[in-house]
Amino acid sequence: MRIDLHTHSRVSDGTQTPAELVAAARAAGLDVLALTDHDTAAGWDEAADAARRVGIELVRGMEISTTHHGHGVHLLAYLPDPTYPPLAAELDAVLAGRRDRVPEMLTRLRGLGIEIDADDVARAAHGTAATGRPHVADALVTLGVVADRTEAFDRFLAWGRPAHVERYAAGLVDVLGHVRAAGGVSVIAHPWGRSRRRFPDHGDLVELKAHGLAGIEVDHQDHDAPTRAELRALAHQLDLVVTGSSDHHGAGKLDHELGVNTTSPEQYARLLDLAAIASARSGRPTPEVVRP
Repeated sequence: MRIDLHTHSRVSDGTQTPAELVAAARAAGLDVLALTDHDTAAGWDEAADAARRVGIELVRGMEISTTHHGHGVHLLAYLPDPTYPPLAAELDAVLAGRRDRVPEMLTRLRGLGIEIDADDVARAAHGTAATGRPHVADALVTLGVVADRTEAFDRFLAWGRPAHVERYAAGLVDVLGHVRAAGGVSVIAHPWGRSRRRFPDHGDLVELKAHGLAGIEVDHQDHDAPTRAELRALAHQLDLVVTGSSDHHGAGKLDHELGVNTTSPEQYARLLDLAAIASARSGRPTPEVVRP
């Protein structure tokens, strides 16, 4: 069984519709796919319909932008009730933060002599619920300023670059509580990726597990082999679920093909068991896994 628990559609910053993503996952030989768009559940219904048509198991999730001890942390939340008011309020705030910084980024880019405006970004965003830096990057590609998203981030949009603008991110501990109260289960995405090592560390993970953290994403393209081995040992020591996934964004992210990393069936079963427990405790109408 091939299981990929972290992917993005055009509803956030991928380049495929949810239905196209699901079809591509089936064509890639995946048996289980999780749709985890940034800070939104807007693609769930389309993905669920497509999963039933093509015969693939679908886990509905999201990747939530959070902060902890001054560090940005991406949290994968699986099978929560997205209408739970505290969670919904945080998601709205994070999405607003994404949208609200775009005008300032465009002002800074124009200050660098780049002719770009809101219409350029809107065309690149395709009506997404989570307009942000990737769509500014896509607009720069279309305008011929850069060759791809990676160059756009490296030259202009990443932290410390001339068009970078900070935005709101929810507190990680608060979001862990909201996801658990919403009947979902949480996994930290690519914890030591993007040149960041040892955060969260052992002590942080002990603290976060006490607040409801279920697992960590170990097998990810941003983790080299020694990092994966160290994280796997840490997860085993703390009895956390170990996941692996592609973090697929379609054409928007190179070297993240569907199924490039996968989660073992045993770890997937553990994750679903924990989600079932959280759902029962919450008493909320949580989404079910879509099964063929």
